[in-house]
Amino acid sequence: MSEGLQAANAPPCFLSKEQFAKLFKVLRALEYDVIGPTIDQEAIVYDRISSIDDLPRGWTDIQEPGKYRLEKRNDDALFGYVVGPHSWKQNLFPPVTTLSVADRTDEGWQFSEPEQDAPKFAFLGVRACELAALKIQDRVFLEGPYIDPQYQGRRNQALVIAVNCTQAASTCFCTSMKTGPRCKAGYDLALTELPEGFVVEVVTPQGEAVINALETQIATEENQNQAEAARQQAVDQITRTMDTTDIRDLLMSNLEHPQWDDVAERCLSCTNCTMVCPTCFCSSVEEVSDLTGDHVERERQWDSCFNVDFSYMNGGLVRNSIRNRYRQWMTHKLATWIDQFGTSGCVGCGRCITWCPVGIDLTQEVAAIREKQT
Repeated sequence: MSEGLQAANAPPCFLSKEQFAKLFKVLRALEYDVIGPTIDQEAIVYDRISSIDDLPRGWTDIQEPGKYRLEKRNDDALFGYVVGPHSWKQNLFPPVTTLSVADRTDEGWQFSEPEQDAPKFAFLGVRACELAALKIQDRVFLEGPYIDPQYQGRRNQALVIAVNCTQAASTCFCTSMKTGPRCKAGYDLALTELPEGFVVEVVTPQGEAVINALETQIATEENQNQAEAARQQAVDQITRTMDTTDIRDLLMSNLEHPQWDDVAERCLSCTNCTMVCPTCFCSSVEEVSDLTGDHVERERQWDSCFNVDFSYMNGGLVRNSIRNRYRQWMTHKLATWIDQFGTSGCVGCGRCITWCPVGIDLTQEVAAIREKQT
């Protein structure tokens, strides 16, 4: 840094775009594997990136219920988009994980847990709603009576570089869930993008180690005012809302509401909403054998409460209709999650609305139940 060490929780600094380009070299030197936004198959996804050139420079995403497309911006913003179909849970809670292995030997079956070194990820571009999602998954996997060791190892190694939203999609409703669009906690560094560079907030020693390896200046009052104005743009663009007043009691006292039949006629039970959701954590476990039958791996795989077989038990299905499965998903996400974990399971990112093939909007479903309570 050009003006002394940046202390954790110190006033914001300013990082030029030229210096930001050197961030990747710094992260590699600290042995981080950088995961960030890039374009693949006409969507902005999270994947391994190695330089500033991998970022979606000059691209934005246009989102509506059941619709997503990329569009060129009129500038070269690096983070001028909202959120895509991926979330950070794919790196912390992978879609497929080997939990244990069994090998047939002359002495019988030998069981062991696979030795896996936790990857050291630097997550670049984490939005406020996603920080809230990480906190929710931390509550599920780290703070209960049972701790998930795979999640714990990955989470403890992760560096979180957040980026404040400066625009919103039509499907965003984070303001209703009090999760954004301003990043407030749960990160090591937080960036607000301006045309010439970034206003950077540093809050942890890990973030300090990164920023100290780059040349920065103290952010001027003008820099900070510009950053605040840029963040306010996102707030002003959010028009979708969800009234969360007494939402747990609202949903649980309306389990036979006709709206469940109405949404069931539209829902395809395709699982898209649960796959793109940054907090959904349903999984199933199965044993996978090799061709010899002498080596068996126990695998945990992402699953969904929308899958027919997910509720199979004791020779039958507990939720054998789309009506029941949709009701289970929404009441768990917005109501019984509160009973289990003390918070809502929704962060208002809008992914489930954008990526639903028929454009089902859970904010509208809640509003319909609230309007005509049984």
